[in-house]
Amino acid sequence: MEGLYLGLLLVPAAGAFAVFFADRQAAVSGGAGGWNNIRDFLAMGIGIAEFVLMCMLAKSGMGSELVVPGVCGMGLHLCLDGFRAVYGLVAAFMWMMTLLFSREYLAHEHCLGRYYFFQLVTLSATLGVFLSADLFTTFIFFEIMSFTSYVWVVQEETKGAVRAAETYLAVAVIGGMVLLMGLFLLYHTLGTLEMSELLDAAASCGDPRMLYIAGCCTLVGFGAKAGAFPLHIWLPKAHPVAPAPASALLSGILTKAGIFGVLAVSCNIFLHDERWGLLLLSIGLLTMFGGALLAVFSVDLKRTLACSSMSQIGFILVGAGMQGILGEENALAVRGTLLHMVNHSLIKLVLFLIAGVVVMNVHKLNLNEIRGFGRNKPFLNLCFLFGALGIAGVPLFNGYVSKTLLHESIAEGIRASAELSGFLKASEWLFLISGGMTLAYMTKLYVAVFVEKNPDEKEQERFDDMTHYMSPLSAFAIGASAVLLPVLGVVPNILPDWIADLGQGFMHVEGSGQTVVYFGLLNLRGAVISICIGIVLYLIICKLLMSDKNGYREYKDCWPKWWDVENLLYRPLLLGILPAVARFFCRILDSLADWVILLLRKTVFAERKIPHELPEGTRFTYFLGTALDRLRVIKRRILKQPSPEREVSFAHRLAVQREKIMETNMIIQRSLSFGLLLFYVGLVFTLVYLLYLGNL
Repeated sequence: MEGLYLGLLLVPAAGAFAVFFADRQAAVSGGAGGWNNIRDFLAMGIGIAEFVLMCMLAKSGMGSELVVPGVCGMGLHLCLDGFRAVYGLVAAFMWMMTLLFSREYLAHEHCLGRYYFFQLVTLSATLGVFLSADLFTTFIFFEIMSFTSYVWVVQEETKGAVRAAETYLAVAVIGGMVLLMGLFLLYHTLGTLEMSELLDAAASCGDPRMLYIAGCCTLVGFGAKAGAFPLHIWLPKAHPVAPAPASALLSGILTKAGIFGVLAVSCNIFLHDERWGLLLLSIGLLTMFGGALLAVFSVDLKRTLACSSMSQIGFILVGAGMQGILGEENALAVRGTLLHMVNHSLIKLVLFLIAGVVVMNVHKLNLNEIRGFGRNKPFLNLCFLFGALGIAGVPLFNGYVSKTLLHESIAEGIRASAELSGFLKASEWLFLISGGMTLAYMTKLYVAVFVEKNPDEKEQERFDDMTHYMSPLSAFAIGASAVLLPVLGVVPNILPDWIADLGQGFMHVEGSGQTVVYFGLLNLRGAVISICIGIVLYLIICKLLMSDKNGYREYKDCWPKWWDVENLLYRPLLLGILPAVARFFCRILDSLADWVILLLRKTVFAERKIPHELPEGTRFTYFLGTALDRLRVIKRRILKQPSPEREVSFAHRLAVQREKIMETNMIIQRSLSFGLLLFYVGLVFTLVYLLYLGNL
């Protein structure tokens, strides 16, 4: 098993250097010699190899562990259970499909060696996160993943990409520092970071307040990567500027790495903790509703999908919160959380790859400009429809299964807790409204791209004539991913329940709990309510807020430009207010330090004459001069001679004479030293002459 673990981590890392070397050779040869093909096929081969290795590990390595001592002081600890196997397979599958799609998508892009290098290194780090057995190992791979994925965002090197990458990196760095602080506190409080030991250590902890402080720090660090409110600011900006395959991974996998950390802390430290559950539920509701609201008003294809990712992360956090609120009866919340993580990853893989097809052919993302692109493209239409219906929670598609479980967990919480029933009822309606908003913005995208015609007839004709709009390899990557979405939705009691059974042990749930009748009237009722809300919202927001122009309806960006949390709050706070406050207090402290030093110099450290310190000369010259001065005074008194007004004392004269003697001695010593040096140089040249030049 150790070989499989090491292979999963080292094969992509080593392959990254091989791919980069092939790209350098392609640049040197001007693209000749097939180096571009070698680079692309090598990258795709590594992606396929990783998926095969992960399948082998999942098949035969359940329960195995790998410990690598000495790394960063505490070593690395990896293990495999059902949850880790599920998400290791999902991550490897998504990387394989995006690498297959990248060959065509990036064919005309620049710096491909750099892109592939960091994509493969990020693959290694991401698998390290999902296979980690302790929070220290999670942190090491988590930070590597954060920094290497930064290159994805800045890949295009446009002004917008650079700014979005700055935001992404700032959130990653700040979140990482807060996360590290939380891990320090956890280790100090519990004495361990091993996930298998945290639950018992937390139960015997005598200082729960310290646990909550440490838990909130870890929540900030992991939540920042997950895109949870209010640290979501990077997500709507990074996805539109990153290449489409990278956007699929950012949305589908890297956000789940953050959720993995949240679940690791929640289920191993705050298991069945109602207060912690309420905190996660509140954050989840804000993230869920806020992301859906941004997506409804967006007129950019990839930005809409990015805001949708934020909203779906909110749905997952709602499930994580309900786990704590429901206590030991949280099986529905656990299973819904896990399945919605998997479903969202697969759905966003399909949707972002289709967005990549649009970008490859149109090079635009505004709905008014890509309008009608998908007409007469039945394969693309069907795949997008699978993703749209899945994420909207329509029955017979995978999103319906996980959203039904999450909705049922909220309903169970309403029945079980009289104190929280009011808050949970409001949460339920917010859940249903957010689901309706999901249907509204996905309907907007589908209608704009696949139903409506472009107002420019020539542009529509160009779209209709695109029969070869993607390669067979890209079509395979999209089709093979899309076919999973209805398969997971049509037979929810077989494949989805098996996945939930496999992964729920990570969250300390055993057994499947109560049997869920997914297509019963009560569960279908919630889906129907969301669908009706979605239809109404689509008609009101996406139709009535459109303005007539030149005989057709134009999608109008109604979201206020000034309402940007980053520009409105974070940048002024971090770049303006905090530095100004810091400068103000630093100046006060600097002035205070100066006053303290001055006070000490005037009082405690004031300059005083040392009694035994001689003003000049030595003790001999001082005593001899003083004796001569007294003898001179005695002589004048005996002889009755007047004393001159200005008279130089013998002590001063002797001191001056001593200084002259010392200076003369120093000059003599230096002269002798200089003379000896010249003599030595002359002697060396003489010896050289006698030994070598004399024989010529």
